Amino acid sequence: MRMNKMRTLRLKKMKTENCKIVMLTAYDYFTARVLDEAEVDIVLVGDSVGMVQLGFSDTLRVTLDMIIHHTAAVSRGIKSALVVADMPFMTYKINEDEALRNAARLVQEGGAEAVKLEGGAEIVRFVSRIVNAGIPVMGHIGLVPQSVHQLGGYRVQGKQEEDVERMLKDAQALEDAGAFCLVIEAVPPEAGRRITESVGIPTIGIGAGPDCDGQVLVINDLLGSTHQKPPSFVKQYADLRIVTQNAVESFVKDVRNGAFPEKEQCYPSIKEK
Repeated sequence: MRMNKMRTLRLKKMKTENCKIVMLTAYDYFTARVLDEAEVDIVLVGDSVGMVQLGFSDTLRVTLDMIIHHTAAVSRGIKSALVVADMPFMTYKINEDEALRNAARLVQEGGAEAVKLEGGAEIVRFVSRIVNAGIPVMGHIGLVPQSVHQLGGYRVQGKQEEDVERMLKDAQALEDAGAFCLVIEAVPPEAGRRITESVGIPTIGIGAGPDCDGQVLVINDLLGSTHQKPPSFVKQYADLRIVTQNAVESFVKDVRNGAFPEKEQCYPSIKEK
């Protein structure tokens, strides 16, 4: 287990040293402990919790209170990784004061050490306000799920040169506003490489090719613990849905057959006086 606490400055050094950064999502204490012990660099409490844990069809129904709840659980399980919390839909775009208040709640009540905002040049004033108050900000460009309706669905971004040029400008604007890191989602590998080379801050890819400074996946996709079909960029490392189903079916069978509990699962007999 990593002994030193991960910090934003260390992440920037990892980029210059060409040391790949590992980020995964977590939404509960147990998973956070596992990821921390596996030396994951960044643990993201994503609004993806709405889709993989709460049964929503998108991330738009996730509220600030929900993210605070899950962030608090995750932060209690982390000793070394950097804990980043998503700012949910419409919690940072109404005005700068509200954006800062909401970011502060994620830090004070949730234990987050940084927050993540989706968007490009249009959100830099919110990023600057939060950063200037002392809260690190991670940016997120490319496919931004909170704008799914505007984008026409969960579609690959950056297929046209003009789109890549816009993302390059967005990445630079976010870096200039003080963001310490950028998530790049669902773009062709060439776009991921060009954005990564254009900025001095680390990039974390999710469906953005191998040339980003790091990679992130939703933990449920990685473990196969979801009822949904994962995106094509996901590599599944386990099939916990089947493992869990088999275990539960075995328990049901044992209970109904009287095979559980056995003597080993019972307390000692009452002692006579």
